[in-house]
Amino acid sequence: MHDRSTHPFVWLSPAAQRRAFVLLAVLAAGLMAALQRLGAPLVTAAAPGGIVSFELVGTTAGAQAILDSWDAAARVAAGLSLGLDYLFMPAYAGAIGLGVAQVARGLGPRATRLGTGLAWGQLLAALLDAVENVALIRLLLGASGGAWPAVARWCAIPKFALVALGLLYLLAGTGLTLWRRR
Repeated sequence: MHDRSTHPFVWLSPAAQRRAFVLLAVLAAGLMAALQRLGAPLVTAAAPGGIVSFELVGTTAGAQAILDSWDAAARVAAGLSLGLDYLFMPAYAGAIGLGVAQVARGLGPRATRLGTGLAWGQLLAALLDAVENVALIRLLLGASGGAWPAVARWCAIPKFALVALGLLYLLAGTGLTLWRRR
């Protein structure tokens, strides 16, 4: 049994963690570029942030306004984007989580505990992202509002926060590690 400070990737050797990090980071970057390209027609006056506006709108009226601003081709692009996002989830969660876990190894005990929590947090972010996408797909397929916009919003907010905190930790920890080495 592992103690509470064990990250979710402990089952991989350190060398395998490094290789998986690189592979997942490259995959995540490629998928992010594809998602950006797919999302271009989703930027409208009602959705200035494209799919992100749809994720965060939170209300039935707001979701409907966004859907109404998208033509048939944009709705297809939204559906493809949401589907591709299911491939992006393990890529970004794995890359950020592995990166955080690797950086945490070289830091002190408190920073390591924080990093471990953030590595687990990336898995939670991907789970929240999956639930959010179910809500958005339901709306895209014509579900009449209800709680779906709120479900999407309240999954998106902590997802973005966890990812941002993971990236911030990764950048700060990498910077600190490099600074200590010089």
